[in-house]
Amino acid sequence: MRYVLPRLVLVLALTSGGAALAQPRKQVQEFQAPREMTPEEREEAKQRAMGNNLNSYGKDIQVKQKPFPWMAVGLAGLVFLGTVPFAIRAYRNTTKDISGANTVGAHREDDEAA
Repeated sequence: MRYVLPRLVLVLALTSGGAALAQPRKQVQEFQAPREMTPEEREEAKQRAMGNNLNSYGKDIQVKQKPFPWMAVGLAGLVFLGTVPFAIRAYRNTTKDISGANTVGAHREDDEAA
């Protein structure tokens, strides 16, 4: 039981090595340089790679204009008109409450009565 792991590793290494050596081997092929292209062939390949007629792409496509969202603008206007009176009232009440605290050294009439 002491030498189980090393034996297992040895068996696995031998079997995987045997499987790797049993693979058929390919013969090394001779290097063949690609043939030279003529300037016409090079230009044609360049045009194919660029999409054949890249400059006239915008002429064929018509861009659809999205209509102006009048309903959203109208809804935002209604919400604004509905909240303006409440905002004005809150502003007036807040400024009235804070106006006495803004002066330094002056006493409010409520403080003297207390």
